[in-house]
Amino acid sequence: MDPPPAVTDRAIATRPYHHGTLRRALLDAALAEIAERGTGRLSLRELARAAGVSHAAPRHHFGDKRGLLTAIATEGFALLSDELRGAWQASGSFLEVGVAYIRFALAHRAHFEVMYRPDLLDADDPALVAARAATGTMLYGPVTSVATATGGSDPRTPAIAAWALVHGLATLWLAGNLPPDLADDPEALARAVAQYLF
Repeated sequence: MDPPPAVTDRAIATRPYHHGTLRRALLDAALAEIAERGTGRLSLRELARAAGVSHAAPRHHFGDKRGLLTAIATEGFALLSDELRGAWQASGSFLEVGVAYIRFALAHRAHFEVMYRPDLLDADDPALVAARAATGTMLYGPVTSVATATGGSDPRTPAIAAWALVHGLATLWLAGNLPPDLADDPEALARAVAQYLF
């Protein structure tokens, strides 16, 4: 009996990868699934079937679904850290770091959906801890200039305010909850909204 068409299409698309780069192929398939249907229906067995490998192959790389999602979150934090660092180095502007955060969320929706879900992750995973710390450095480090300018004693306060603003804006955008006339240019909207904070 033939598998469902969606599985056949995905298996054809990913089959060339399952020798040297199966881990990457499984991550990519999981990211596509999360972007399309969320995390709730993600299944290691289905990913293995789609990749044309044994059901044990994903377990070899990730252990279980929590391990797979932890790997996705780890990758997401590394990508986010790079995005924030690039924005800071290019502009020296904490505002632009916030815009970069929104740009990341929109470009990496599946990563973003997983990264801030501690209920889905192995919080003690060393790679995840390191990736989170690197991102934290980029979230909290550049804000020192803002904290100094505003006379604040704890730079985390404006950092948390800014993070709440851009994270909330990204979440509203991704959920389709913004007024349609404001949903044309997320970066311009982020800059305009951030002016109320800075």
